[in-house]
Amino acid sequence: MPDRKDITDRPEQQVKGEESSSSSDIAAFLEAAKAIPKTTGLGRLVIGLDATMSRQPTWDRACQLQAEMFEAAGRVGQLAMQLVYFRGFGECAASKWVTKADDLARMMSRIDCRGGHTQIGKVLRHTLEETRRAKVQALVYIGDCMEEDVDLLCARAGELGLLGVPGFFFQEGRDSHAEKAFREMARLTKGAYFRFDSASARELAELLKATAVYASGGLTALENLTRSGDSGARLLLQHLR
Repeated sequence: MPDRKDITDRPEQQVKGEESSSSSDIAAFLEAAKAIPKTTGLGRLVIGLDATMSRQPTWDRACQLQAEMFEAAGRVGQLAMQLVYFRGFGECAASKWVTKADDLARMMSRIDCRGGHTQIGKVLRHTLEETRRAKVQALVYIGDCMEEDVDLLCARAGELGLLGVPGFFFQEGRDSHAEKAFREMARLTKGAYFRFDSASARELAELLKATAVYASGGLTALENLTRSGDSGARLLLQHLR
């Protein structure tokens, strides 16, 4: 197993690899979807992070944005967040669920970037498994490229859509192959796609905060934020309607 740091007070959960779906798998999934528990009022947000070496130049800024997003949601309602990141040779791990901004900041500070291929399929599969245990309100994914079978990724994204888990895909840079994949996954999950770069960091921060508010309080909370003149909430709401 590749060497890695723990980012929580207990060992990380190693995320399983991707597998192809069969007819029996699909039938089992549809049956399980009927038994998904109702949300209990505590919003749950999964954040998937590409921590491969290409993200290194902007990693510190990303850590700051995550903390701002979490704090914004806390002003609206309770939010539990889980980080799922991949890097290196097949390494993909999930943190425990946290409800405090300090815990989030500490987790982010303990992750460093390492060379390797993308493992977006593992992030999607993990999010599916989590929402089968207890409803996940949204998935946020932040990355810059895609090096996997797009059809398999879209199949997983479609399952998330059936479970009512919108995916918000934030792309750094302008890789056209990644953009097509991210846009399609966003469509299948009934979420949204956004591109950002170093010049649009402020806009990214506003969108991430609006996403967290949506996960913690739903469309009502997002609409209330829009009435206060929040630009990120207004843009996100346009994509969700």
